[in-house]
Amino acid sequence: MSPDLIASSGAGGIVILYLAVVVLSIAGMWTSFAKAKLPGWGAIIPFYNAYLFCKLGKRPGWWLILLCIPLVNIVILAIVSFDVAKNFGKGTGFGFGLWLLPIIFWPILGFGSATYAEVPAA
Repeated sequence: MSPDLIASSGAGGIVILYLAVVVLSIAGMWTSFAKAKLPGWGAIIPFYNAYLFCKLGKRPGWWLILLCIPLVNIVILAIVSFDVAKNFGKGTGFGFGLWLLPIIFWPILGFGSATYAEVPAA
């Protein structure tokens, strides 16, 4: 085998692995939205998925604007992540995971046994 063939096949494997992880993460977000009776397909629409994320955290939809402001978005994303974890009956540690490692924690939330709490927003 030539070195070019080996290098190109290795890069292809990395791309396939990356795509598999991204698809798994999107599927986890999709099923999490569906558990909350929100449109699951919204997970694949840019900005609309952030709006649904705010709704999942029982925050107003206009917080989407705050997610578009640099540095402010980090704080807002953390707050909403903690709220989403709480609404699914998870703790602060899971909220940190959802905030910092969403590619891992969305599938855990979506495919796990967690259920969405149907309590009104405070």
